[in-house]
Amino acid sequence: MEKKKLSNILTLGFALFAMFFGAGNLLLPPLIGVQVGSNFLMAMIAFGLTGILLPFTGILSVIQSGDSFNDLGNRVNKNIAVILGTIIMICIGPLIAIPRTAATTFEVGLKPFFPELNPFWGSLAFFVVTLVLAIRPSKVVDVIGNYLTPVLLILLAFLILVGIVNPVEALETSKFTMMESFSLGFIEGYQTLDVLASVIFAGIIISAAKAKGYNDTKSKTEVTIISGALSAICLLFVYGGLIYLGATSGITDTAIKRSDLLIQISTNLLGHYGLLAIGLCMAFACLTTAISLTSAVGSFFSELFNKKVGYTAVVIACTVISFGLSIKGVDEIINFAYPPLAFIYPIVITLVLYIVLFGKTIKDKAPYIGAIIASTIIGTLGLFKLLGLFSESTIKTLNHIPFFEYDLGWIVPSIIGFGLGFLLKKK
Repeated sequence: MEKKKLSNILTLGFALFAMFFGAGNLLLPPLIGVQVGSNFLMAMIAFGLTGILLPFTGILSVIQSGDSFNDLGNRVNKNIAVILGTIIMICIGPLIAIPRTAATTFEVGLKPFFPELNPFWGSLAFFVVTLVLAIRPSKVVDVIGNYLTPVLLILLAFLILVGIVNPVEALETSKFTMMESFSLGFIEGYQTLDVLASVIFAGIIISAAKAKGYNDTKSKTEVTIISGALSAICLLFVYGGLIYLGATSGITDTAIKRSDLLIQISTNLLGHYGLLAIGLCMAFACLTTAISLTSAVGSFFSELFNKKVGYTAVVIACTVISFGLSIKGVDEIINFAYPPLAFIYPIVITLVLYIVLFGKTIKDKAPYIGAIIASTIIGTLGLFKLLGLFSESTIKTLNHIPFFEYDLGWIVPSIIGFGLGFLLKKK
């Protein structure tokens, strides 16, 4: 592989890793480890499915369909693409993901060093930097890939290796069954929002690859896929390491705040230097994600409104809304996020999986629409369940749907919907 191509792949791969690796990706794995203990490998596999494999599949689905999420959505229905794209951008943008990055940076990166600092000022400083760097989208990928990510990876790798070589405590026997550990890891992976982000980030990476001269389909696809694989390898190492650190932390309080858990683990391993290292990791991880997400929101909505609303105006609006919500704190944002994610995730996973598995052989739209309708119904039922709108008897009835009690009820209905759509179209 020529030197220039290798350099471009490293830049794009590290940029994609940093885009994915934000607040939730650093906070969620340690608590999973605390909960599952000796079953950490099973939880790691499950978390890797929704946090790594499915996001990589999301990138593949966009590549197979064209250059952006709109091309992917249009494989099913133009109107569905607009509606689904809007919901995704709101979730990974100003409603959940971006505010969470600022709140996490404050709780882990600033509060331990400045206990009296008001979250208002911490978030304000965070979003000023985000706005300045996101306002010029052409520079986003290179700034993240060349400068911010290498520092982040070095710091995380050092912390994880110390925890592996010299664990605080031995693994304790898990109170969870293997299936419960798998379900926990799988569902917690929803909170990374990476499957939702992958179908948007794919367009950013493809555009960056084309800007570097990879304009034909073959070279563009090759560079994007290798870059995605590089980011997946980095994520696997970091997620697995953080889950293991949680499992060997000696902490048994599963009600501990996620940010406090991360601070305690890093302090136990490296003392004051650990606190400094995790603070820097959090700042870099959250900043890179916030920049890329803000840029993606700006591009999406400016194009949706046919440039009648400019990119800069959307970016400013996104930043202001995110700033207002970020002051609520990490745990409140994460708890708020569960219901909308329980609704949207099955739909996006269904779209991504079926396009990758059957997109080259089945061109008709009916099977994909059937699968998405089925997943939407299950997603709605899951949303109502989380909101407490169902009685216990209704929930027991719904649990007859395969895997519904593990929040994976969309799997079998989506297969049935896909099959019915295929047969109806054929007839």
